[in-house]
Order: sequence, then structure tokens, then C-alpha cells
Amino acid sequence: MLKKHVIEPQDYRDAMSRFAGAVHVITTDGPAGRRGTTVIAACSVSDGPPMVLSCVNRHNPNNDLFLQNGNFALNTLAVKHEPMAVAFSGVTRLSPEERFAMAEWDVIASGAPTLVDAVAVFDCELIDTKELATHRVLFGKVTGLRIGDNLRPLIYHDRAYHVL
Repeated sequence: MLKKHVIEPQDYRDAMSRFAGAVHVITTDGPAGRRGTTVIAACSVSDGPPMVLSCVNRHNPNNDLFLQNGNFALNTLAVKHEPMAVAFSGVTRLSPEERFAMAEWDVIASGAPTLVDAVAVFDCELIDTKELATHRVLFGKVTGLRIGDNLRPLIYHDRAYHVL
């Protein structure tokens, strides 16, 4: 019989800090308003049809804008975007307008802001969500795509940004 252990939240966060991940800014815009936040939890779901997922904290009411607008863009960041990653994480307490003013943005298909010089942009129609514990998983059908320059990606590991 397997022994089940109680996993404390801090122990879990400490273990997850060892998980290296690409850094993205996920954005949305529409009738509910404009929003962007830094995420690590994002990945491919399928290439036929092309789909991605990203996780956002469901207890932050600002993240409801993703649901209300029905779109999002997953903007993969390069090393040069580290100040933007910090700003969109909320640590700097910059307003949304100040955060978006840090870079050049356009739109591809969904209406969500897309970072012009991102490593890659996955512009998505929100097709499903799943609420699990503290987070909401956003599933997006990729309706627009931009492959940027092959720049060194920004990686988050051990609670800090790194270069691959």
C-alpha cells in the first residue's frame, strides 16, 4: 500500500521553482477591457487544429477579462523583454497603460494585443476553460500566428529570470 503524504503549499511552490519554463505575456482586449499578465504555465495542446493553453490565477478579478473578451494572445518573450515580464507580473505596480507602453503592440486576428517583436505569438479564440484549485486553464484555438526572430528566450527558474 502506498503511503500518502500531505504536501504543504510552500513545499510544492519550492519544488515547482525547480521547473524551468518559457516566459510569456498573455493579453486580451475587447468590450471588457485590456489586460496583460506574465505567465509561465503555458503549452501546446494540439497542432490539428492548433491549440494552446495557459493558466491564470482565477482569484484575481482582472483575469476575468480573458473570459469576458473571449480571446487571448500568448506572446513568448526574449531575454530583452525581462523588464516587461517583471512589469506585467505586477511586481512594479505599474498601471496597465504603463505596462503596455513599454513595447509596440498590434493585432493579428482575435483583437488581443500582440507583441510586435515577440519570439512567437499565438493569437487565440478562447474555446474552453477549466477551473482547478487556484487557477483557470484557458484553452485557445490559434487563429493567428507570428514567428519572430530566433532570439534567445527568456526562461524562469528558481524564482529568477535566466538566459537559455
